[in-house]
Amino acid sequence: MKSIYLKAVVVALSALTAGLVSGTASAQTQMRISTALAKNTHYGVAIDVFAAEVEKRTSGRYKIQTFYANATGAEREAIEAVQLGTQELTYASTGALPSFVPEVKIVDVPFLFRDAAHARSVLDGPIGQEMLQKFDARGFKAMAWGENGFRHMTNSKRPVKAPEDLKGLKMRTMENPVHIQAYRTFGISPTPMGFSEVFMALQQGVVDGQENPLTVITTSKFDQVQKHLSLTGHVYTPTMFLMNKAIFDKLPEADKKIFLDAAKEGAKAGRAKVDAEEKNAVSELRARGMQVVDNVDKSKFVDALKPAYVEFEKQFGKANIDRIRNAQ
Repeated sequence: MKSIYLKAVVVALSALTAGLVSGTASAQTQMRISTALAKNTHYGVAIDVFAAEVEKRTSGRYKIQTFYANATGAEREAIEAVQLGTQELTYASTGALPSFVPEVKIVDVPFLFRDAAHARSVLDGPIGQEMLQKFDARGFKAMAWGENGFRHMTNSKRPVKAPEDLKGLKMRTMENPVHIQAYRTFGISPTPMGFSEVFMALQQGVVDGQENPLTVITTSKFDQVQKHLSLTGHVYTPTMFLMNKAIFDKLPEADKKIFLDAAKEGAKAGRAKVDAEEKNAVSELRARGMQVVDNVDKSKFVDALKPAYVEFEKQFGKANIDRIRNAQ
């Protein structure tokens, strides 16, 4: 009898434990976030911190699965998936975003921002927050601005010291109409393509060069297929935490704040990673064999873009461009 009783107790306890585990599992909501670069990059750091903050602040009620290096598809595909709700979140650059929210194109105007501090101040302030709200009507909740950094040019043909050195170069660009227009003004032959294709295109000579922030150039090992680096700093590229709007709207109010705060923490961590890596990036690339032009006269590049600026002012409004340029 005692044996039968003990067995009954064990069965009852097992059932209770199974019920508790099942209840915990059903109480946890799993979501996915993807990004274009590897885990050890500033993109990877940003989404890792975001995921950890959400899980910690909700006591594990939400589990954010992280996917790196275009594992769920290229940036445009990931953004489309978030818009459709087939993927909950993504962390993307502004490369493909203008196709979804045209107003965001203004941040890609060349030489718009003085430095990183200026860019971060603008994006975290009223101007940037107004732009984030533009995403609501397109099916997104834009949660926070992150950072990719100032873009510099590399190529396999020749040193680029002045705008005329760019003429005739076939350069990979992001799928961004503002970039493409500016580069055509320089005399570049722009070739838009997804980031995952860039290394092979450079290796095979499909394009002569590309442009990206120093952190991307180093982590992507572009020095293996590019000889020349010019520190043009011609465009500042932000990134953004995006969530499907309908999914965000269903969150309890307290959880909405947690997601927004976690995105800000992720963005902060990504920016810190950019700052840390850029300190040594140029010397590292030189050590790897790249020839670096670090005395670029940016005023010549700005002058060369005057025809493009006329078009940008028509498109975005001179007052809107000046509001960003003159922000303190």
